[in-house]
Amino acid sequence: MTSAPDPLAPLARLPGVAEACAEAGDALGRAHRHRANLRGWPANAAEAALRAARASSVLDGGALNLSDGDPDAILAGALRVSEALEGGATSLVGVWQRAPLQAIAKLHALAAADIADDEGLGRPRADTDIGRRLELLADVVTGGTSVPAPVLAAVVHGELLTLAPFGTADGVVARAVSRLVTMASGLDPHGLGVPEVYWMRESGDYRAAARGFSSGTADGLTAWILMSCRALRAGAREALAIAQGSVGEGPQQSKAGDVPN
Repeated sequence: MTSAPDPLAPLARLPGVAEACAEAGDALGRAHRHRANLRGWPANAAEAALRAARASSVLDGGALNLSDGDPDAILAGALRVSEALEGGATSLVGVWQRAPLQAIAKLHALAAADIADDEGLGRPRADTDIGRRLELLADVVTGGTSVPAPVLAAVVHGELLTLAPFGTADGVVARAVSRLVTMASGLDPHGLGVPEVYWMRESGDYRAAARGFSSGTADGLTAWILMSCRALRAGAREALAIAQGSVGEGPQQSKAGDVPN
């Protein structure tokens, strides 16, 4: 009996993708090997999670900082999501590996707690196509593919942005699930990278690339995956800046960073 073909394998063969994936892996590996992350990674992972939440909030139209007077609901949700993922939380990684749709629902319940009605938390919109595509996505991530982790993270991210399955906080959820893929796959097990800052900084290109992914064309898919890999590399640089700052080698803010401490 022959095994089913890998549905994502063609994406790994798109021009430049293999090289971009290798570069992303190398960059994150360097961040993890920094001396500040050999034992002190939990504190640096917490800083990375904070930066990720703030950048993801801005991309969904939320605030960069919490206000004492009127807390921003989008940022508050993004912060809850990042806290749940902080340091590569083993419980959520485990749920993702055995029941990815449950993990997605949990992340939405956290992200949209102050936005959606209680009955809508963690429940995708009643649309047959959305349900079918989510099931297909779950099948792929639970053993249906062997593509490099950056490709899988990009596909899951792009598919959730395209589907907008909940109608609220979909962007925060999509970016969080992408982050979860990099943790569960071992690409960034402690969640030290901060690709969200790159996506926020390049928000116009980010949205255009997401539309390209949604189109399903070879050029659109290639551009989205390559941008995702660039974000992972930029996120690794952000991780190194955090690590260097934590041991007095330099400021925690990267030179081009837009998310100050």
